[in-house]
Amino acid sequence: MRSPNHYEILGVQPNASPTEIKQAYRHLVKQFHPDSQTERSSHETIVRLNAAYEVLGDSQRRRHYDREINPQTPPHYRPQQTAKDADAAIQRWFKQVYLPVSRVVVSILQSLNTQIEALSADPFDDVLMGNFQEYLEDCRESFNEAQRRFRSQPNPATVAGTAANLYYCLNQMGDGLNELEWFSLNYDEHYLHAGQEMFRIAERLRREAAMSARSIVV
Repeated sequence: MRSPNHYEILGVQPNASPTEIKQAYRHLVKQFHPDSQTERSSHETIVRLNAAYEVLGDSQRRRHYDREINPQTPPHYRPQQTAKDADAAIQRWFKQVYLPVSRVVVSILQSLNTQIEALSADPFDDVLMGNFQEYLEDCRESFNEAQRRFRSQPNPATVAGTAANLYYCLNQMGDGLNELEWFSLNYDEHYLHAGQEMFRIAERLRREAAMSARSIVV
């Protein structure tokens, strides 16, 4: 799995305004700062956030960075939004991105235990393992569609926290599916347990995204 770029680390789209980038950075720093006394505090994450903001928070460095990751990237010009336009953008994001992605995430996360329970009868049974592999293939297809949906449009600055939680949730799910797919090939329970743990982390991030979403009046 490729490393996320600076925009993905901050949970914003490549055409995000400087204000949206700053708001997203501040929101994430509060969540992950080692002094925050929360389970999510992470010095490593703070280092990545700082590195991303040092580039994207400086207009000149950002232009150079954009040319590096995409030579065809246009300048970041955006017309001034009215309050009505902003509200419409939030409504559209929730309807076209957050809700459909969340439905896919819930479906995948909640189905894993049932599938593992069915497989536990005899992991070496070809039919049972075949069923489990088909389940993982279906999950991968749904997951890929959820990722495409998440990237389909920029998230408004107001929902930066919700979008960031959803982004990290998808990352954990993707890594978890990778581990489970390895388990289905080599029967090494290390991969099974790793996949389960990543799904548990993804579920926590999903709940945090849902709580953040409920706090936004749309």
